[in-house]
Amino acid sequence: MTDRTLPAPRDRIDDLLARLTMPEKIGLLHQWQAPVPRLGLRPFKTGTEALHGVAWLGQATVFPQVIGLASSWNPDLIRAVGAATGTEVRAKNHADPDLVGLNVWAPVVNPLRDPRWGRNEEGWSEDPWLTGRLATAYARGLSGDHPDRLRTAPTVKHFLAYNNETDRATTSSDLPPRVLHEYELPAFRAPIAAGAALGAMASYNLVDGVPAHLSPLIDDELRSWSPDELLVVGDAGAIGNLTDLQGQTPDHVHGFAAALRAGIDSFTENHTDSAPTRRRLTEALDRGLITASDVDRAVRRILSVRLRLGDLDPPHDDPYAATPADVVDCPAHRDLARQAARDSVVLLHNTGLLPLHAGTRVAVLGPLADTVHEDWYSGTLPYAVTTYQGLAGRLPQVTTHPGTDRVALRVGDRYVGCPDTADGGPLTLGADAARFDVFDWGRDTVALRAVGNGRHVGVDDDGALRNDRPGPGGWVVRETFQFDPLPAGTVLLRHLASDRYVTVDDQGRLRVDGDDRQTATAFGIDLVIDGAAEAAALAADADVAVVTVGNHPMVNGRETEDRVDLALPARQEAMLRAVHAANPRTVLVLTSSYPYAIGWAQQHLPAVLWSAHGGQEHGRALADVLLGDADPAGRLTQTWYADTADLPDLLDYDVIGADSTYLYFRGDPLYPFGHGLSYAHFDYADLRLSVDTATVGETVEVSVDVTNSGSRPGVEVVQLYTRQRRSRVKQPLRQLRDFDRITLAPGEHRTVTLRLHTAELGWWDADRGALVVEDATHSVLVGRSATDVRLVGALAVRGDAAPRSTRLHSASGAR
Repeated sequence: MTDRTLPAPRDRIDDLLARLTMPEKIGLLHQWQAPVPRLGLRPFKTGTEALHGVAWLGQATVFPQVIGLASSWNPDLIRAVGAATGTEVRAKNHADPDLVGLNVWAPVVNPLRDPRWGRNEEGWSEDPWLTGRLATAYARGLSGDHPDRLRTAPTVKHFLAYNNETDRATTSSDLPPRVLHEYELPAFRAPIAAGAALGAMASYNLVDGVPAHLSPLIDDELRSWSPDELLVVGDAGAIGNLTDLQGQTPDHVHGFAAALRAGIDSFTENHTDSAPTRRRLTEALDRGLITASDVDRAVRRILSVRLRLGDLDPPHDDPYAATPADVVDCPAHRDLARQAARDSVVLLHNTGLLPLHAGTRVAVLGPLADTVHEDWYSGTLPYAVTTYQGLAGRLPQVTTHPGTDRVALRVGDRYVGCPDTADGGPLTLGADAARFDVFDWGRDTVALRAVGNGRHVGVDDDGALRNDRPGPGGWVVRETFQFDPLPAGTVLLRHLASDRYVTVDDQGRLRVDGDDRQTATAFGIDLVIDGAAEAAALAADADVAVVTVGNHPMVNGRETEDRVDLALPARQEAMLRAVHAANPRTVLVLTSSYPYAIGWAQQHLPAVLWSAHGGQEHGRALADVLLGDADPAGRLTQTWYADTADLPDLLDYDVIGADSTYLYFRGDPLYPFGHGLSYAHFDYADLRLSVDTATVGETVEVSVDVTNSGSRPGVEVVQLYTRQRRSRVKQPLRQLRDFDRITLAPGEHRTVTLRLHTAELGWWDADRGALVVEDATHSVLVGRSATDVRLVGALAVRGDAAPRSTRLHSASGAR
């Protein structure tokens, strides 16, 4: 229990500030905070990654990627996942408090404006309201329910307007006022205003020409929402970027001083070495660039969070002190991981093939058939159940093949070989040919896996090729290549990370040291096994083919790398078409961090499922849905576009002017926001509003009767949207206002009541500097997705009656 005899929190912090020396205070401003033994301050680290489980700290329960968790549309489940993650952070903190900090860097709340963003899997939705609601649930789980002590201190990322990896530290996200206030800020406001998030991280980019780490919005907006002190941290190396990449300050001393004045409290610079940060801030103080009060203000925020975590109190006063080490990947967390993965699966298309019947003979095919991938912010998988394993444990006959080509590489009459031992070794030319499976991860990016030991080919620090890697991974992915064809039928092998070519040295060793095509070695490729043909043959012998395709989360769409299009990898699509030609009863199971344009599959296949990378229980969860033990409960939280041409420029952040996201997109999406099918059938009837006319500030209840008219129990997500019929400015075509996730037995009927807050029906008037709710009628739309509207009503809102502004708004209403 908390010691009630202690002074009030503010008094305790005032006392510490009075007793800390200036060097000691400055030592607290780095990510790795220095201890102050004389005052009982232990070392403290900000920034434990906890995006969908504990990351970078060894084995931990690995839940589905965030975009998958979001697809459950289940705040209670998401809160439970946050609680499990926070509990595992506590357990790891007990084991190593110096390494594992209780300030966690999650959730990411950047709205998913463009599906080409490399970090799409980290976000919740393209809708800012839904992002805020789900992220708040996750943050509440992380922070815990204790009235005085935090389980962990969640930090929302990345403030602000950050949706591109391309030149992310030097590009400016230009935001018209309406886009800023209606689209970007609300997602951050929700978890902070609710007190669920205790911190925020600034983003690498500039906003309207100002580095985000120097933005006045940190104090003017971000901190204005918080009921408590808000800790703002810098992203890794971003303060140094102010001088080095952005050229905003003449030297680092000015840059660090400017960041502190702008509201950055914790500096994530130079890894564990705090000396450069301490030196620069000390010099800034000596030169009058910052004041003692600037330092005190930041230290107060840091100590406030540490106090609420119990870090300033003895262990016996810690309500989380009894968290055991064996809670990590405990049975309850495994069950939760399976539920989260199962509820995240979205049935995109089904003409009746699913669910599969017991006894069905299945071929599980494709590069994701018998593997589960980690992403950059995953923990280490304690175990993994693949799609093949999940189905093989449930059905009498299941076969599998990755659908990848198997090749041998040669130079003249000599072949590329490598050791078959578990540790692998260098690739060399000789008489014996090694076999390699070729994995296509899009944009002609391939990975080579040696058949002899199942290890991938990578490049070591000396430039030698070795078959000793578990797969593509790391901050710099050194396991991907591109085949550059030559007229003679041979290819050059280009290493993508170094942008250099593979050569063969005098000892016959393969190395990456060719600076251009002229110095590269030409390789012949002998096709040993045609992967598509092999997969098609297995499909022909099965009752149903389950084709598993998608992305590798470390390649072609990840932090540091945006996608350029929405296309499936070419070899994967060719394999899918070959399998369908051999067996029309083909189910596509798409596992990916982001949407794809899969128009051919939608048009030709009888069933399509999507899941994010689902973590350790991925395969069992998919089997539950494919076999009908669970209803597909997931719904999309972002638009799946039919073609890349439907998207604006990646750097166009004006969602209003560009007609982007489901709010403004006027085209026909492949799959709309909110889409997802069930094995059941639901009827909607009798839409009714608690009032026909409301004034601003009222909450209107919207009720609808939903009946499961099918023969199976099912999960439905009842969604409420509005559209303002007339306005002085451009309005969204539809906008999500509330939802309810219900489960109904066959024949069961339920009245669902949703809530519409009229104060949220406004738009940002830049002339007034405020949200304005107009006197207008709003269409009230209830249905299964943003475009599958089942019932329509109307609500008249008595709002702003002020005269029209004399200042002209742009045609888009954005400026």
